[in-house]
Order: sequence, then structure tokens, then C-alpha cells
Amino acid sequence: MKVIEYTKYGSPEVLRINEITKPTPKDNEVLIKIIASTVTIVDITFRKGNSFFARLFTGAFKPKNAIPGGDLVGEVEAAGKNVTRFKKGDNVFGPTSDGLGAHAMYVCLPDDAALVLKPEKMTCDEAATASYGFLTALPFLRDEANIKSGQAILIIGASGCIGTFAVQIAKYYGAHITGVCSSENVDMVKSLGADRVIDYKKTDFKRTDEKYDVVFDTAGKSSFTQCRRLLKDTGIYLTPTISPTILLNMLLTSKSKGKRAKIAFTGLRSAADKANDLVFFNELWESNKVKPVIGNHFTFDQIVEAHTYVERGHKSGSVVITWNSGAETVKRERSSVRKKSELVMETR
Repeated sequence: MKVIEYTKYGSPEVLRINEITKPTPKDNEVLIKIIASTVTIVDITFRKGNSFFARLFTGAFKPKNAIPGGDLVGEVEAAGKNVTRFKKGDNVFGPTSDGLGAHAMYVCLPDDAALVLKPEKMTCDEAATASYGFLTALPFLRDEANIKSGQAILIIGASGCIGTFAVQIAKYYGAHITGVCSSENVDMVKSLGADRVIDYKKTDFKRTDEKYDVVFDTAGKSSFTQCRRLLKDTGIYLTPTISPTILLNMLLTSKSKGKRAKIAFTGLRSAADKANDLVFFNELWESNKVKPVIGNHFTFDQIVEAHTYVERGHKSGSVVITWNSGAETVKRERSSVRKKSELVMETR
């Protein structure tokens, strides 16, 4: 079977398509034929190898798992004799066990992995976006910020794969939302539910006089020090970007009853917690409270181009990738996936 591999850290050109033996599921595993995945900033960070914290997971000197990719949508092709949750023919989606291995034609995952059934009317493209964007935004806002109705929240990077979900989740919980994005994405972010949008190309959001209960920097473009003046007396600053500075700020403010900095290691949560949140994603999707934003499509043959595109840092929504065999599926589904300019939520 074909896989994407990289045996050393570096630029997108270290990625290669190789042939390896198709895996065989163990008694407690399912074999999944992968239809779609995504390329996220985590994939970029893992591939570059510039982050000390990333190398703690991926390998100090070279990648321990040569196959990248943290999320998947696919069809169960075979199930081990001890598998009880899924059967052959089920369409499932979710993250891999260790955030790697999904950029392949097939993968084996345990029966208790963070997988859920894909709703019949949900496209594979839509399902592919949830494992990273939704599973990052939800724990930060619901668990770390304890977001409540009426609170004011500033979402930096509101047009990205985490940010678009953060806007919709905050709206679901009744918050008053200010989004920060570029000029070309202002209308899209408003359509997701933002009450106000700051175009960072025209206005420095850090100089605003507004005060917020929560500042959520989904893109790692600011710091706690820069945003401290934007927080109310008991406000919380959140970011998914791990750095020595945010860890120090979190430590220094952890016992404070005033302004605090927080980070959540959402990828390390239990498979059961992730699966429960994906069930919640399905519920929100079915009630039209959440609609994924898909900014671009690539095939796995275009993996270098996909990484280059994401690494530039100017994408909107999620970047979906499929194998060539899934190209017709993607073509059929594109008509049912709302583009960013069409994401007006009629039911809000």
C-alpha cells in the first residue's frame, strides 16, 4: 500500500510516497481504508523538527514513526474477532492513537480508539476536520475557560481550522465574540457567529480598549504579556502553541485569582474523552450548530504542496487531503460542503 513517509526532519521535500506492506488487524483492532485526512500546523511542526517539545513525541534525532497524519476518515475493511464497537463497512472518523500514521492508504487502530461513526449525510471532508480543529477548540473553551453565556471572548486566528470551530463553539455557549482575522475572511468569520471582527491588516487588536473574559489565541500570534491588558480582572489567556514562555506564564499565574495564562495538552486526553467529544460534534453538526470550513483540497500525491501551503500560515479553515482513488468522492462532496463565502448560518 502507499504511504507518506519522512525519515528525517526538514522542509516539505523530505516527504515521500512509498510502498509498504498493508497491515493486518490484531484481534482487538480494526483495519481502516483511509478516504480523507487533513494537513494541520501540528503536521508541519512534527515534520520540521524545530520544536524541542514536539521531538519529545516524534523522536529526538529522527522520526520514530515515519508516517505523519493525526486524523482520518475511512471505511472499516476488517475487524478483529474481539472488536465490538465496529464492523466491516462502517464509516468512521477520529484521531489516531498517537497523532501519527494517518497519511496512509490503510491503518489499524484498536477497538477502543477515539473513533466514532460518521453520520450518513456528513461528507468525508467535513468529518476530516473535526479530529484536530474541534477537538482542540472545545476542551480549551469548555474545560479550561469554562466559557459561559454573556462572557466576552477574543478569538485570534478566527478564520483558521481551530478558530472557525472556536467561534461556533463560543456562539453555542452564548458568548459575545470578537474575532481577529485578515480582510478576506471577515465576512466568513461573521457568518460563523462572531459579533464583531477585527481586520488585523487595518487594526492592531492589542491596542483595543475592550476587555475580555477570555482571549484565545488559536494561531500563536501573541503572548500573555501582550494580551494581559485586554483581560478583565479574572480573565484567562489561552493558546495551543507550546513554548517555554507560555509554560512559565502558566506556572506563575496558576495560583492567581486574577489574570491567568493556560494551555491544554488536548492531544494527550484519553481516547474515551475524545470519542465523547466527537459524538458531541456529530450532535452539533446534525442540529446545524457547527459547520466545518474547508479552505482547500489536495491529493496525497500533492503532499509537498499541501505542507507548503499550510506552512505559509495564511490558510482559512481546514486543508483536506485524499488519495487519488478518493478524487471522485471529493468531487461529489464539494457541492455539499459550504465554501467559506457561503457559510451563513440560517438557523442561528
